[in-house]
Amino acid sequence: MIVGPSGCGKSTLLRTVNRLIEPQAGRVFVDGRDNATVDATSLRRSIGYVIQAVGLFAHMTVAQNIGVVPSLLGWDAAMTAARVDELLQLVRLDPQLHRLRYPRELSGGEAQRVGVARALAARPGLLLMDEPFGAVDAIVRASLQDETKRIAQLLDTTILFVTHDVDEALRLADRIVVMREGRIVQDGTPLQLLTKPACRFVSDLFDAHDVVRRLQLIRVTDAMRPGVNPNGSGRIDADATLRESLNAFLQGAQALTVVQRGAPAGTLHFSDVQRVMKGNLK
Repeated sequence: MIVGPSGCGKSTLLRTVNRLIEPQAGRVFVDGRDNATVDATSLRRSIGYVIQAVGLFAHMTVAQNIGVVPSLLGWDAAMTAARVDELLQLVRLDPQLHRLRYPRELSGGEAQRVGVARALAARPGLLLMDEPFGAVDAIVRASLQDETKRIAQLLDTTILFVTHDVDEALRLADRIVVMREGRIVQDGTPLQLLTKPACRFVSDLFDAHDVVRRLQLIRVTDAMRPGVNPNGSGRIDADATLRESLNAFLQGAQALTVVQRGAPAGTLHFSDVQRVMKGNLK
């Protein structure tokens, strides 16, 4: 996630990756290759791109919108159609109901899901998302955030995501880059930014002094210890927050087994919650 106030350079930085903006200095590497050495059109076709305005082609159906890049890459019609249906199912839209619809017939949330599907159509290893959920209401936004997280885990796709919403960044990120006035002021995990802010600006941006708020934002995986405690008296999902774990401890749990993708991933004790709240990351 790239986070920072409006005008700090987040979107400009993002657009240097697919060369919508050419950097005046420095180099950008994608998968170990300098993107300046790659034909710009070929580069953009290999990188998914989702923006707030969605940008669906109004005169094309949903299926045609999703199939744009595969068609440009020379995929045959049957392969493209199969990919369209696969992606509609991935973003939880019924292909039978949505394939032949036009953008004007979609809700804001549906249009944004189609935008994500279109960006994933040619199986890119990198997906750029520029404040993609800023124009939808809070309920739809939360749903789209959950879908983005699920898709990223399912496809193992790298996502570079720009937002000015700190809570969105903390909810989705593995790593956060904080920008201010065109410069990076800190780069780290959500836990590092919340517990070890590099400066007053980062501390204020993330409201890092509010310990109770941290409980709502830090995931149990940031605090768990390796190994499974056979005496664990409860289970908790890896995506749960420390606030949810605190509920379990207050109800009498002595240790919680952290479950990730159906398998035990570690153990959480109340002392681990206390440790993280004090800013001790070890």
